[in-house]
Amino acid sequence: MDFNWNIIPFNLDRSLELQAIEESFEDPFAVRLLPDSPRFAVQARFFNLGVSAKGQGIFTVYRTNGKQAQVIFSRPFEKDEEYFYQRKLNRALA
Repeated sequence: MDFNWNIIPFNLDRSLELQAIEESFEDPFAVRLLPDSPRFAVQARFFNLGVSAKGQGIFTVYRTNGKQAQVIFSRPFEKDEEYFYQRKLNRALA
């Protein structure tokens, strides 16, 4: 997936590198979700939970036109997200 970094997200966690965010989308076990909240559905925003090549869990809110992704918000996993990701990973590997 290509990324549009022309507009850097205003909520970007400065502890994250842009490359790490991109790598989290390449994670073969990444979890991509379309939120069921009307607030996010109207604006066509998606969630990605993935791990970078260095093993850092990254939660990202993004939108896409099918060719490029524009990151709106990104930060390291919180405990619940890490648990959710690990549960999905364990299920996929079982």
